[in-house]
Amino acid sequence: MLFLQTSKHAPESCPMHNEKTKKVLADFMAKMGQLAKKHGIKLVGSWTSMPEHLIVNVFDAPNMETLMKFLMEPEAMNWSAFNTTETRPVWTTEEAMKLLK
Repeated sequence: MLFLQTSKHAPESCPMHNEKTKKVLADFMAKMGQLAKKHGIKLVGSWTSMPEHLIVNVFDAPNMETLMKFLMEPEAMNWSAFNTTETRPVWTTEEAMKLLK
């Protein structure tokens, strides 16, 4: 199941200009692969819009509960402390089109 996550932070907490949040982000990125594997999820893709301070991630996870357990890991929680995040289940266009048949 795919999940679309959007996260946004304030300019003053941007890791590009804030050493504390830069460390938090680096710690999370260093462990993300290991944590994702632990929870049986996969990061499908990640994009950043620098001018908007916006990050978009797509995860593949068995269910929302599994994804939430991953997001409750200490490194992920530290990262969430300076981001406002929304997570929603999504389908590919192909999956959605099958429902129309």
